[in-house]
Amino acid sequence: MGRLSSYRRIVVKIGSSLLVDPAEGLKSDWLATLAADVAKRAEAGAEMIIVSSGAIALGRAVLGMPRGSLRLEESQAAAAIGQIALARAWAEALGLHGLSAGQILVTLGDTEERRRYLNARSTMATLLKLKAVPVINENDTVATSEIRYGDNDRLAARIATMMSADCLVLLSDVDGLYTAPPGSDPDARLIEEVETVTPEIEAMAGEAGSELSRGGMLTKIQAARIATDAGTAMVIASGHIDHPLAAIDDGGRATWFRPHGNPVAARKKWIAGALEPRGALVVDDGAVKALRAGKSLLPAGVRGIEGIFTRGDSVVIRDADGREIGRGLSAYDCTDAEQILGRNSKEISGILGYAGRTEMIHRDDLTLKKSLDT
Repeated sequence: MGRLSSYRRIVVKIGSSLLVDPAEGLKSDWLATLAADVAKRAEAGAEMIIVSSGAIALGRAVLGMPRGSLRLEESQAAAAIGQIALARAWAEALGLHGLSAGQILVTLGDTEERRRYLNARSTMATLLKLKAVPVINENDTVATSEIRYGDNDRLAARIATMMSADCLVLLSDVDGLYTAPPGSDPDARLIEEVETVTPEIEAMAGEAGSELSRGGMLTKIQAARIATDAGTAMVIASGHIDHPLAAIDDGGRATWFRPHGNPVAARKKWIAGALEPRGALVVDDGAVKALRAGKSLLPAGVRGIEGIFTRGDSVVIRDADGREIGRGLSAYDCTDAEQILGRNSKEISGILGYAGRTEMIHRDDLTLKKSLDT
């Protein structure tokens, strides 16, 4: 902990007040320094994911909306304008360093419902494989109070866990967690490292820092709980400086939250025990050997389908003798899985009429019983 250069997949969250000035609009010069930091980490081999606020704030500036609170429909209209401006800003800033930006707009359901979760995860994973930078924001044009996160701190934490990131960076109005709100308590002391998020840690959080912020320190602490429980380290640091990621890597003032385990192990534990299986796949001996070697489960190795399940549901994996050897998230509905079982992955498109996944269960989405894990 303490240096970003030690992490291989990093999610960076940027708040509205860092990116947008209420009077002047986009802070282009600051964004340029952040984009340079992102490019530097990417050049060093890290996969970078951005969770960027700012759509509503940018839209307000473009439309000349007055300061103060907005009605829901006004916020959604501002977001519709601002999302275009925000995507363009990131594309241009990252493009100067040879990086492509891919815009992804999500709602609460995209990170909570397994089918949509898998779709979003697959899209982001593909962008990373193509060396692009996913730029994610809540879809404020359609989200209502009942179906929204309402802040990008917790959204960033869910994106980090979804993508098995090993580090989450929250760039903030302040440079970390203090023992009391530093704006009102001159004796407040910066906490440099948090081992575990406790009620005492939560009690140290203050209110939102600016009119553009829907969160505050409390949502950052809630994000820390989500991230660290999933094995992701998290850091809160100031974004009110140029090259904020470089400053963190150089040991600048910040609060680090220590993860519990690692993201891969946490995800495997979730698949193994937190989800109720909806069906089962019976596999042959060749598939068992492949799974033991750390491979994905291909349709060719599946000999039977049990139960009724949809894509993204948890299923049990059984060998020919009926023994449970693992569990995973199915890439296919049971009806489609029935049609392609035992077949070569190259045949999937011709059988189903669409280009589905090569794997019945990807290795990242399955876990084996302890006796079989390698």
